[in-house]
Parts: sequence; structure tokens; C-alpha cells
Amino acid sequence: MRAGLIIYGSLDTLSGGYLYDRMLVRALLNDGWQVEIFSLPWRDYAQHLGDNLSRTWRERLRTAAVDVMIQDELNHPSLVWVNRSLAGRVPYRTVSLVHHLRSSEDHPALPRAFYRMVERSYLNRVDAVIANSQTTLASVNALLARPLPSLVAYPAGDHLPEPPPAARTESGPLRVLFVGNLIPRKGLHTLLDGLAQAPPAACQLTVIGRQDADPGYAKEIDARIRRLGANPPVRLLGRVDDAALAAAYASHDLLAVPSYEGYGIVYLEAMRCGLPVLASTAGAAREIVTHGRDGFLVAPGDAAAITAIVTRLAAERATVAHLRAAARARYERQPTWAQSMGAISHWLAEKTVQTEQAKPT
Repeated sequence: MRAGLIIYGSLDTLSGGYLYDRMLVRALLNDGWQVEIFSLPWRDYAQHLGDNLSRTWRERLRTAAVDVMIQDELNHPSLVWVNRSLAGRVPYRTVSLVHHLRSSEDHPALPRAFYRMVERSYLNRVDAVIANSQTTLASVNALLARPLPSLVAYPAGDHLPEPPPAARTESGPLRVLFVGNLIPRKGLHTLLDGLAQAPPAACQLTVIGRQDADPGYAKEIDARIRRLGANPPVRLLGRVDDAALAAAYASHDLLAVPSYEGYGIVYLEAMRCGLPVLASTAGAAREIVTHGRDGFLVAPGDAAAITAIVTRLAAERATVAHLRAAARARYERQPTWAQSMGAISHWLAEKTVQTEQAKPT
């Protein structure tokens, strides 16, 4: 069987969504699929909409020799009218792989309404949906005029090297870790505001992630850090390799990424290393984190709640130890990448066979 995968840029792009895509491609190849990547260059939203006017792009998809075309929903602006024009003219099924909807992010009212309109039009022209969480699937279903075949396949956290023994102490500042590209959606600004109000020397922060994803935001973050002075001390490490990331999880006391996430692979990575999580109530983090048991959930932009949590944990190190054990136990209940991606491969194969059998002879 043959599958296509539509993405922007490179499959090696650093993000949870692209990690999911890579793991899916690996599983499909292991199951004997042939996989072809259909890539478009990264540009702004308006230019992506312009892709729909490209005859070359439309013809490439019309003549694609695949049985199923998996479309990363991130690419929806480049597909919204192409899919409409190709309806009934291609032999393959189109399946949207949804990590999260752009219209679910925190945008001003008018742009958000526009994104919602475009995503609604796009989603109502695909044949099926794969979602990374029940939360994501619910947001998709809210835009559909009719139910579509769907599958929820959760991400996993077992792709990193085996974590080293935890290098934590029960004294000194609370070591807080942020892992994510420096973009507004990840909420680093809110985290910094919260940590700034904690008692002096209560915590220290390590930031891991690309600093060139949004240069304007990165400059804002740098300015905030300079205004903080030494409270808390902040280390910006940029992008690190997988071994260094696993070691960072093992040497910190709390992962704090108060962002909107369609699921949140970074939370699972941390929990694998026995690291409790501070996440946002926005998105699907509540499908991973149980507030007060293995981590904490705070409302978007609630810096005061972050202050209260880190202040408490800095003073109650025995509580941190209990959270660590619960975080690892939560990770143990998660399916592996092989299990989740294997389920997608089986589901796609089943749908492809059904399509072939339904064709007139």
C-alpha cells in the first residue's frame, strides 16, 4: 500500500507535531507501506492560501500515486480549495492528521474567526480524521457538518534515550525546566512573570528550545529576563540533542510549560523521567496531568497561580518527591509510539481495503 504525507518544510523540524509525523512514517514503513513526502515551503498564512492557486501543486496532488493521502492539518491553508477542486477526481482517500487547530489558539477575535472559517471549510472536504487527543477530536467535530470516520492515537514519550539516574537534591532552589520553542503560544512570558514574584532564591529556570522560531518574541523574552535580574536566575540553552534533553529532565524538579497544546508530548517526556508537570488548562494537558497528583494545571496567563505553586514546592520538597513518583506512574500507563502508530497503520490499511472493495468492477 502507498501513502502520501503532506507537510511544510522538513520532516526533521523540531516540534511535537513533526515528531508525531516522523513516528508515523516510521511505523508505516515498518508495516510495508511505501511513503512519499509532499512538502511545501514555510511561508506566512496568506502565502499558504496562495498555494491553492498553484496549478503545479494541484496537478502534483491530482496525479499522486498513493492509496491514502495523509494531510498534516497544519497545512490546511494550502489545501482548503485544492481539496475542493480535486473532490471526485483522485482515487485516494484524504485523511487529515490533526495535532491542534489554529483556530483553537489564542488569537484576536477577527483573525480567529477567519482561521475557524478556513479550517471548517478544509475539514469538511476530507474523508477521515486522525487526532492526537480526545480534546483535539472534539474541536474538530465542532466544525464538521457531518461525522467523519476518526481515530484518536495518543503520542508517546519513549523516543528519548533511557534517562540517566536522577541528579536531584532535596535542598537549594527549585529547579524549573521549560522545554519548547520560543513562540507566544508556549507561554514562557507567563512563566517568567510567575517566577519573578516567587521569594528570592526560591527557584532557578532552564529554558530549552529554538530561539529563532519567532525573533520578535525572543527579543521580548530576552528583555524580560534582563528586567528580572537574578530572580530567578535563567539559563537559555537553545536546542539540545536528545541525550542532553533526557539529562535535563532527570536533573530538574518541575517541568513548567503553561501553553496551549493539542496534547503535549513534552509532558510525557518529562514524566518518563519522574518529573512533575505544570501545564495549562487550555488544550489537552488535562488528559495527561491530574492537578495536585502528578502535576498542576493553571489557567492561561495566570502568573499568580504559577507563583503560588513554585513557592509551595520550593518550601515542601517532600511534596516534590511524591509528585515525582506519581508522574512516573502516569507515564507507565501511556501507550508506546509503536502501539499508537501501529494502530494508525492498521486503521489506514483497513480503510484503504474498504475503499478498494467499494469501487465498481
